[in-house]
Amino acid sequence: MSIDLGIPTVASGTEGVPTLPDGEKQTRKDFASDQEVRWCPGCGDYAILAAVQGFLPELGLRRENITFVSGIGCSSRFPYYLDTYGMHSIHGRAPAIATGLATSRPDLSVWVVTGDGDALSIGGNHLIHAMRRNVNMTILLFNNRIYGLTKGQYSPTSQPGLVTKSSPMGSVDAPFNPISLALGAEGTFVARTMDSDRKHLTEVLKAAAAHRGTSIVEIYQNCPIFNDGAFELIKDVEQQKARLVHLRDGEPVAIGEDGERELLVRGEGGSVRFVAEAEVTEQGLADHVVVHDVTLTDPSQAFSISRLDSESMTHVPMGIFRAVSRPTYDDQTRAQVESAVELAGGPATDDDLQALLDGKDTWTVEG
Repeated sequence: MSIDLGIPTVASGTEGVPTLPDGEKQTRKDFASDQEVRWCPGCGDYAILAAVQGFLPELGLRRENITFVSGIGCSSRFPYYLDTYGMHSIHGRAPAIATGLATSRPDLSVWVVTGDGDALSIGGNHLIHAMRRNVNMTILLFNNRIYGLTKGQYSPTSQPGLVTKSSPMGSVDAPFNPISLALGAEGTFVARTMDSDRKHLTEVLKAAAAHRGTSIVEIYQNCPIFNDGAFELIKDVEQQKARLVHLRDGEPVAIGEDGERELLVRGEGGSVRFVAEAEVTEQGLADHVVVHDVTLTDPSQAFSISRLDSESMTHVPMGIFRAVSRPTYDDQTRAQVESAVELAGGPATDDDLQALLDGKDTWTVEG
């Protein structure tokens, strides 16, 4: 059973990537490597790996044309466990390496796997510029709100006051909201899902892979050793009904179920708040109800929805915040190169290189 997120699933994100011959099918086993999966028992990474391995066959792409690039951290072991090409790269630099791959190899489906520490601390600069440039890649950001690999220091998404080995009296850092950050960087596809919701996770992954440009998917993921229960409030089925704001394109942003449903309405100064559905008409707020639209060029509405988040997890938006079309960095770069080659009358030769070296812009360094 699929979940209708209201997003078109035209696979333009994989345009140019070789597909399987007609009639050839793949299964989850085809994407499972021969390496022993080694995460702590109960780690949310297991569920994400199973979802990705189960989803990849649906792309219908050759395995040798799929590449996973990771940085450093527990999540970054991901490439070892997939029977595709991949690279366990440098701390925080996975988006930069993936940018080079996506630009030079249009025949590849490029994925980045990173964590909240890897992506938002040492790698923060690379992450925001990948989104700003709109490179054709899919970024999976595992957020467990802790440094797991290095044994439990607070991360850029840890809650204020969290007691860890690096903050024995409680963290005084103000945490990032990864979705707000992505929208502020003009990310063209921004979404959030959760490790324990297999159906929702799979549908969001499908939409992310179909998008041409930078897709970033924040995945809430539990670390049972160093930050167990970080998302317990929204993993409980009954609590989900009152706390999760399921985003569906073209529908009012709402929370709760029949009889207790509340709608998001615009207030003064661009603020938003939830009002009981029965009171919306009574207060004359029908025209102020926020209808979710992922295609809005201006990310302001999506940003205001992302700010519903709070430490108490009273209202947690879940789903696709933004999905807009914009020219990609790699497509435009390749077009420039092709244009330059055409203007030059063909590819450069050894004589062209020598002429460049012997040109006027030279310096002599004397000892």
